[in-house]
Parts: sequence; structure tokens; C-alpha cells
Amino acid sequence: MEIAATIAKELNVNEQHVKNVITLLDEGNTVPFIARYRKEMHNAMDDQLIRTLSDRLEYLRGLEQRRADIKKIVSERGQLTEELAAQIDAAATMAELEDLYRPYKQKRRTRATVAREKGLAPLAELLYEQEPDCPVPLSAAEGFVDPEKGVNTPEEALAGAGDIIAEWISDDAAIRKFLRDFYMKYAAIASVSAKKNPEDTVYRNYYDFNSPVAKVAGHQILAMNRGEKEEILKVGIEINREMVVELISRRTVKKPLCASSAFIRECTADAYDRLIAPALEREVRGALTESAAEGAIGQFALNLRPLLMQPPVKGFVTMGLDPGYRMGCKVAVVDGTGKVLDTAVVYPTYGERQKQECIQKLAALIRKDKVSHIAIGNGTASRETEQMTVELISSLGRDAGVSYAIVNEAGASVYSASKLAAEEFPEYDVNLRSAVSIARRLQDPLAELVKIDPKSIGVGQYQHDMPEKRLSQALDGVVEDCVNAVGVDVNTASAPLLARVAGLNAGVAGNIVKYREENGAFKSRKQLLKVKGLGAKAFEQCAGFLRVPESGDVLDNTAVHPESYEAAERLLTICGYTMSEVKAREIGRLRERVKAYGEEKAAAECGIGVPTMRDVVTELMKPGRDPREELPAPVLRTDVLGIKDLKKGMELKGTVRNVIDFGAFVDIGVHQDGLMHISKISDKFIRHPSEVLSVGDVVTVWVLEADEQKGRISLTMRRPK
Repeated sequence: MEIAATIAKELNVNEQHVKNVITLLDEGNTVPFIARYRKEMHNAMDDQLIRTLSDRLEYLRGLEQRRADIKKIVSERGQLTEELAAQIDAAATMAELEDLYRPYKQKRRTRATVAREKGLAPLAELLYEQEPDCPVPLSAAEGFVDPEKGVNTPEEALAGAGDIIAEWISDDAAIRKFLRDFYMKYAAIASVSAKKNPEDTVYRNYYDFNSPVAKVAGHQILAMNRGEKEEILKVGIEINREMVVELISRRTVKKPLCASSAFIRECTADAYDRLIAPALEREVRGALTESAAEGAIGQFALNLRPLLMQPPVKGFVTMGLDPGYRMGCKVAVVDGTGKVLDTAVVYPTYGERQKQECIQKLAALIRKDKVSHIAIGNGTASRETEQMTVELISSLGRDAGVSYAIVNEAGASVYSASKLAAEEFPEYDVNLRSAVSIARRLQDPLAELVKIDPKSIGVGQYQHDMPEKRLSQALDGVVEDCVNAVGVDVNTASAPLLARVAGLNAGVAGNIVKYREENGAFKSRKQLLKVKGLGAKAFEQCAGFLRVPESGDVLDNTAVHPESYEAAERLLTICGYTMSEVKAREIGRLRERVKAYGEEKAAAECGIGVPTMRDVVTELMKPGRDPREELPAPVLRTDVLGIKDLKKGMELKGTVRNVIDFGAFVDIGVHQDGLMHISKISDKFIRHPSEVLSVGDVVTVWVLEADEQKGRISLTMRRPK
């Protein structure tokens, strides 16, 4: 278990806890289940830390497998020495392993290969050894002239030997490692415009850009990569060539006074220019891109979590508006459970008469269906639709109690055109499905957003440039963690939502829905075992995350796992409570009584650990709780501002829509999100905006600048003096 020790050191956690998590993962347990229901085995690591551990475990196991493969290949060729085996065992990264394997791997035909075929390897060895009696290179080469082998002159022989030596230098693992580290410390990355007279594009900051590799920001790397791909930029790595060649020569020219030393210097320069430098540039740029991508993926995941965990506005009849110009504004009214009540299409942007007709039609729907909230998609024509909505609310009067919210509609069109949407709403066209999705996003963001590919939700940067598999893996993990943190009502959840529950997949989720439709609502968690494909292992993983409000056992509507039901009942008895009091929510002093009795003593008597007991107490005190309800509610508005209404220094409330490397975008109800640069987020120094902000945060901001012509708004969270 050397891998466990390595991971424990890297993550600064107990080695035994790491070993326990590895065992649990190898047994097929899911991350949410391990994080929630096996806390005693890992000292309450959270799901994100366990996923990091899992990713690192996969990498290190891959490294071990590659290490074994290389040793096997080299050994079968009879070239594995004790020294090489020790170096392979000590390699800490894939790059170091591949450097060691480079001299032994089969190569395509190279200049050095041709030189070896001509019998010039002995000459190369003679010159590279740099012994005191080494002859002058050209004189030594005379003995290797052989027209039959294609070596017609001493100069040709020397050139061939030089090719062999250059390849040896290029294949030297120690030199490669030294130069890789040197480049990462001292090289610079530069970009220039690919055109002599460049246009004013989004890449204008990179028309004459130069930054040390060690300091360049991830978003700058991704911007340059995209600009290069679009043939707008030329990008390269810069370093002092003479210095690098000299540093390599100190390793290759072992005896400066030897007759062959000058020749070895020439071979060193050739090795660097022809073989090493191009490869190192690719490696360095690859490493920068990989690091930038990991950072962007991490930020995307960081933004996605609070977006999914936005507090729901449940139980209210909601009207969804999907704005548009040519095709009009699509309207859908859904009841408190998300069931569609009415749909319509109106044209508020076609002129004043049409707008008034739209207001009358929507007002009638609001009165008929008793609408409480209006959700407006933030896409095309959103601003005009918002202004119409404000007039609509005004016409209804204050007593109507109707308010609206701007909803991020990213991915709504993707969902509405999907097979899933067609199955869910076969009677509605694509555009009306979007309006339904927008309404439901206000009611329960998590339940609706799980139907959409996370990459389409749009809270990242350069997501289309990310390694697709890695991005999907990271974002799917976030979705899974959020779904399981909230819990899922097994009797109302859609198949896509159920599929995100730990231990379930799309097939079993579909079977749950089918069973529900054929047999009616589930009456207990145990009934899940009757679902086709849902065996004992899957039940163990998913049961604690599924809620059954219709069950006669209140514990079935909590996050208490069935394996802890007896412990929960025993705990209630110890503290003098009954299950009927749990149902009536009359156990407000449970936590105090447990502490008075002694947590460790109570846990021991219940046969569970202290962390699990604390979770049980929390659930018993508030059955059916939704952790999202403890977060700030979304901003509901009744009035609208235009960018022309903004004045410098104006104080506003806003909702953070996206957090990126250099700042954050904030919705202040002006259709156009304002940009808050990282330097304007806090009075204290911060390295990244995510240290202070998360997507969905409701914040107080002040206007720094509002340019109506360019549609740009600059904001600050630093109170003006």
C-alpha cells in the first residue's frame, strides 16, 4: 500500500483512512455513500476530497502499471540493469518514466538509425567517451570510410557519428528532466498577431504578449490556444538558447581538453536544436494546457455546485417565459409540482399594440391559474420581455402578489430538443418545452438541471476547449454529489434525477418510474427491492438518498440509512422520545439531551460511531429537510432597471451568475450582467474570486461604470469612500 502512503502525504490525511477509502472504492461503493455513511472509516472526509483521492489513486495505479510494463519490455530484451530498475522504481511521474524508457523504445527510422546501419556506432562511442588517447575526430573517422555502406568520406562518417551522439544526448533521461524543470522556471510564453494589420478582436490583449511560464495564468493559456487554433495568433516558447546549450554541454563535455570535446559541443547544440527543443516546447505547452484545463474544470465544477444547490421556490404556480423576437415569447404555466397547466405564444416585441395584447393575455392566465411567480429566461429579447413583465405586474396591482426572477436559460434549448423532452412532453413543440423548463428551473433548479448535459449549463470558461472525458467526469461528480446531498423523492422524481442517485443508473431509474406507474406510489424504502435490477448492493448504496414521504415509517423520509434505523430508535429511547414525537417535530431538545447523556456513550450504546450519530440526530430533528432551504433565496423582483438608469456609485443587490479567473459576472437586473474584476471583489488580497464568491450568491455591489453604447457595466464590492 505504498500508494496509500503517497496519497495520505499529498492530501495531508491519515494513511489508515486512505487505505479504508481505497478498500471501500475497490468494493464498488459510490463516493456519496462512502462520504455520508462510512464517516467513521475516513474521519468524515467530504465527497470532494474522496473524489480527489479516487482520481489520484487511478493515476498512481496507472503509473505502477506502466512501471511494470516498461520493466517487463526492457527485461525481455536483456537490457534491464539493477541501476535502470532502481531508476524506474524511483520515477514519480509518467514523464520521468517515459524519459527512462525513451532509449529502449522502438523508434521510427531516424538519422541515427541510418548511421548505425552504416556501422558508425563504434566511432560515436569512441568520440563520446572522451578518453585521454581519443584521436582528432576527423582522423578517427578515416577508419570508417566504406563506400559499400554509403560512407564515402571521413566527413560523412563524422556526420553520422554526430547524429548518433545527438540522439544519445536527446534520450538522456537526466538531461530531459533537468531541461523540463529549467524551462518551467525560466522560459517564457509569447504570442503575436498572425497578421501584419490585425483587427480589433477578443484576442487583442495577446497581439504582443509575453509572460514567464511560471507566472502565466490559466485563462491566458486557454485564450492563446484558442487564438492560435483560429489562426489569429502565433504562439511559442522563448528561452535563452545559448545558456541552455551551455548548461547541457556541462553534462555532455566531460573532459574539455579532450580532442573530441569541440565536436561533442557541436553534437550537443544539434541535439538541442533538432531533437530536444521542439519536443520540450510541445511538452511545456502541453503541461501548461493541462494545468490550465484542470484549473478551468475545477472552476467550472466550483460554479456548478452552488448553481445546482440554489434554493428552490417550491409549491407555487409559476409562469415560464422563453423570450424571442421572430418566434415570439413562449409561455408555460406549471403548478406547484411542475405539471403543465397552460401554454401560449405572445409577441411583446412586435409593437405597442401587440405588447398590450400580450399583457392582457398573460394577465388572464395569471388570474385563471393563480400564478405567484414569473420566470424569465435570460436569452435573446430578455430585456424587452422583462420590461413587459414589469408593466404586467403593475397592471395586476400590488395585491396580486406576483413577482418575477431572471433565470439562466443556458441549456434549455438543448433539453427541449432532446429525446428526453420529447418523451416528457410529446404534445408540445420544442419552443414550448423550453418555457416549461424555465418555469421549473425557478421551482427546483436541481431537478430540472440534471436533465441537461452539465457542459451546456454555461458557468465555466473555455469549456468547449476542455478534454471532454475529464470535464464530463468532474461535472458528473458534482451533479451526483448535489443530488445525493439533497435527497430525492422516489415518488415524484423523474428518471434523469433518479439516475443521479448513488448506486442507480439510467436503466434502474427507468424501472423505478415504471414500477411506480404500474403499482402506485412507493410506501416504504424496502419496496424498492421489488424493482427489476435493484439488488441488495444497489439498495445499500441508494436507500439513504431516496425519500418516501408516503411511508408509515418517518425514517423513510430522512437521510438516516436503513442500516441505522435500530440505532435511531435506540437513541430516541435513551433520550426519552418516541417516533410519533419525531413525526410531530416535537423533539427540539434531542441534541441537548444527547450531549447531556454523553455523545460517545450514546453512540456506543446505539452501536454506531459519533459522526453517524450526529447525522442521525440532525435528521430526526427535521425529517424531510432540504439543505438548500438554508441558503439565501433567489432575488424576486417587481421592477426593472435599464443600463441608462445606472449611475456611478449606485448601490444594488445582485446575483453572481459566473465566477472566472479574473473576476465575476453579476446580474443586477439590467439584462446585461456586470463584470466585477478580481481587484474589486475584496478589500483584502485574494488569489482567485472563488475565495470570496460562488455562483448564486446574492451580493451588494456598487456601479463603477455603465457604458450604454458598448453595453458594458463595471461593478465593485468595495464600498466607495
